[in-house]
Amino acid sequence: MRKIFTRIIQNRITKLCAALLVIGAVAFASYWFGTTHPSTLVIKGVTNIENDPKVTADFSVFWEAWNRIKDEALKGSELKEGDMTYAAISGLVKSLDDPNSVFFPPADAQKFEEDVAGNFGGIGAEIGTRDEIIVVIAPLKDSPSEKAGIRSGDKILKVGDKSTTGMSVMDAVKIIRGPKGTSVTLNVFRDGWDKPKDFSIVRDTIMVPTMDWKMLDGHIGYIHIRNFNENAPGLFARAAKELVADGVNGLIVDVRDDPGGFLEVAVTLAGWFMEQGSLVVTEEFRADAPQPKEQFRAYGNGLFIPVPIVVLINQGSASASEILAGALRDNRGAIMVGEKSFGKGTVQELRRLHDGSSMKLTVAHWLMPKGDLIEKNGIKPDYEVKISDEDAKNGKDSQLEKAQEVIKGMIEKTVAQKP
Repeated sequence: MRKIFTRIIQNRITKLCAALLVIGAVAFASYWFGTTHPSTLVIKGVTNIENDPKVTADFSVFWEAWNRIKDEALKGSELKEGDMTYAAISGLVKSLDDPNSVFFPPADAQKFEEDVAGNFGGIGAEIGTRDEIIVVIAPLKDSPSEKAGIRSGDKILKVGDKSTTGMSVMDAVKIIRGPKGTSVTLNVFRDGWDKPKDFSIVRDTIMVPTMDWKMLDGHIGYIHIRNFNENAPGLFARAAKELVADGVNGLIVDVRDDPGGFLEVAVTLAGWFMEQGSLVVTEEFRADAPQPKEQFRAYGNGLFIPVPIVVLINQGSASASEILAGALRDNRGAIMVGEKSFGKGTVQELRRLHDGSSMKLTVAHWLMPKGDLIEKNGIKPDYEVKISDEDAKNGKDSQLEKAQEVIKGMIEKTVAQKP
C-alpha cells in the first residue's frame, strides 16, 4: 500500500515538474519572441509618423503614456484628444528652454497675428520674460498702460488674482487682454520699491505708434523711433529731409521703450547713417544650417554720415532697436545715453500648422558688427542716467537732457576740427 501511495506521489511530482518546465519554457519563448519581434502599438484615430531615419526616439513610449492617461487617469475620460495633442506640442516647444519659442493653438494663433498687425485690444504694453518673471519690455506711447504709470522693466507679479509665477507670456497676454472699456489689475514690483503696487488699467483699442521728430535748440535734430514697423522707413525719410533742410548740426536718435519690429526696417534706417556696404548686423543660425550666417549691410544715401549722433536707450529698447543702436555705436562711434537695453537678440519665425495652430520658433540670434551678442547682454550706455518716479511724475526727462549736453559737446568738437 505504501509503495502504491509513494508511486502516486512520485507520479504527481513528476507531472508537476513537467508542468513547471512547460510553463517556464513558454515564458522564455514569450520573452524571446517579444525581444526579437517587438510589437507596434497602434492607437485608433491617431496617425503615426512615417519612418524617418533622422528620428531615433522611441515613440511607442509616447503612445503607451497616451493610452494610460486616457484609460487609467482619474480625469482621462474627460480629455479631448485635440487638447492632448496641443499640450504635447506645447511640451515639445518648451523642451527648447527658450521663452521666445511658443506654440499657439488656433485661437491663440489668431490673437498673435492680430497683435503683429498692430491694431488690437488691451493695455498697450509689450511684455516678455526675464529670469522666468513676466516683465514689461515697453509701454506704448499714449496707451492705457503708459497713462496708468507702467514703466519698462516693471515686474508683473499678478494679473487680477492670478499669480504669474510659472506663467508663459502668451498665457499672461490672454488674461491681460479683454473687451474695450473693461479694466484689469496688475500687481507690479519695480526696482527701488519696498513692496509691489496695484495698477488698475482700463483696456482700449491699441494703435501702435511709429515715430515723431522735431528740432531742438542749437539745431539738434531729435527723432523718436517708437516701432520698427512697415511705416517707419517712409516716416524716417520725411523726418530726415525736414531736419536737414532746417540745418541740423547733430542728431539724437531715441529708441527708448521701442520693443522692436522688422529687421529689414532697422537695416534700411541704418543706411541713412553709414557708408554703403557697412555691416549692420549678422544673423547666425544653427551650425548645420545650409547657410549658418547671413550678413546685412547698409544701403541708402548716407545723409547723416557727417552728423554727430547720440542714441537714447533704456530697458524698453529691444530687438530692432538694439540692432540700430549697436550698428551706430560700432560703425559711427555713436554715444549711448540712458539705461542698459533689454537684450532681445534672437530671431523668431512663425510656422503655421495645417489645423490653424502655429509655432513661433527661435531660428537664429544677432551679432553686432564687432561680434557682440545682443541676446541677454543688451547694450550698456556710455552715460547711465535713470529717470526717478518723481521725475516721471513731473515730466522731467533727465536722459534727454543728458543727451543734449553730450551732443552739444560733440558738435563743438566737430566744428573745432574743421579747417
